[in-house]
Amino acid sequence: MKANVAGSLIMVAIAVTLTTQVFAQAQTARTELLWPAGAPGAKGDADGDKPSITIYLPAKEKATGAAVVICPGGGYGHLASDHEGHQIAQWLNSFGVAGFIVKYRHRNSGAGYGHPAPLTDAQRAISTVRTRAAEFGVDPARIGILGFSAGGHLASTAATHFHTGRTDTDDVIDRVSCRPDFAVLVYPVISLTEWFTHQGSKNNLLGKDADEALVRKFSNELQVTPQTPPTFLLATHEDTAVPAENSVYFFLALRKAKVPAEMHVFEKGPHGFGLGANVGAAGSWPGLCEKWMRGRGLLEKP
Repeated sequence: MKANVAGSLIMVAIAVTLTTQVFAQAQTARTELLWPAGAPGAKGDADGDKPSITIYLPAKEKATGAAVVICPGGGYGHLASDHEGHQIAQWLNSFGVAGFIVKYRHRNSGAGYGHPAPLTDAQRAISTVRTRAAEFGVDPARIGILGFSAGGHLASTAATHFHTGRTDTDDVIDRVSCRPDFAVLVYPVISLTEWFTHQGSKNNLLGKDADEALVRKFSNELQVTPQTPPTFLLATHEDTAVPAENSVYFFLALRKAKVPAEMHVFEKGPHGFGLGANVGAAGSWPGLCEKWMRGRGLLEKP
């Protein structure tokens, strides 16, 4: 009986500790609209018409100065904001990286959106973090983008379609570069022209009858240049929803452009596993990604 009571007390203590940790994490996160006065091209005034970022800042004693804008997946039709959003921001915080989750517009948000709304929102998020770098305690030259699945397509689009500061606007945020300094693409949608294209993402983003020139423009393995930032890629052989060829083609394009890149293709692992706690070897990717970031000098404290 005493052993059972002691065990119960230990379990209660663990539960209280975990709850306290989760509450503390929730307390550190806050959400802000990307355009408080209304997003460009907004079709309505519902929550889904209002793109935002949720801000997770690491503890000051851990902060490295690096930051990552996070694009959850969801086929451009919804957002997997928990396992490809909040959990990712908390993982980044654990080794001193600030996380900024983008709630970007998509086909089923608000009045319904395709291109260019998702990219506009992601670019705004990057420029917002860079503009407010001092406030967030980040280095404006160490701001990356991370995306999963269709969010990986969005992240790869931000990495291949960017401006370095608009001069035709008085908006102080839009006058700042939206080029990410590095990219992390996890089982990403990349190509919109090949046999392995994820048709749902393509249709939600561009429409079923999209002009071929537009389709090629956002088939991002065709858009890599020497200015594309260093990239970490992850895929699995077992993924039939978004085949590994998406990552392979992008990696080869990076190689051709002489852009530093690292790719891991694991044998096992279904699509959409997030941090991969229960998928075997593929679950090692967070540690591999952290090592890649460290090896690139992204985690060196100022």
